[in-house]
Amino acid sequence: MKADREATLKRLKTVRGQIAGLIKMVEDDRYCVDISNQLMASIGILKNINRDVLDAHLKHCVTEAFASGQGVDKMEKVDEIIKIMDKLTK
Repeated sequence: MKADREATLKRLKTVRGQIAGLIKMVEDDRYCVDISNQLMASIGILKNINRDVLDAHLKHCVTEAFASGQGVDKMEKVDEIIKIMDKLTK
């Protein structure tokens, strides 16, 4: 992985803590809007992590594939990005 490993892990651990908190909120039958706000905060962090991971992928892995001159590698990287874009738009 080319993204900042330590920053990525730190943010993932933050989300893990938020998920644990969400489980507790549901178990405690907390107010729906409070649960929803916490869900959106977790989703926001995950989206930002994903953006950073994909950014690093494009800047490093895809760039390297195109610089190598290997046609197969180039098309594989393009196909990977297309599949990711499809998932992001659903």
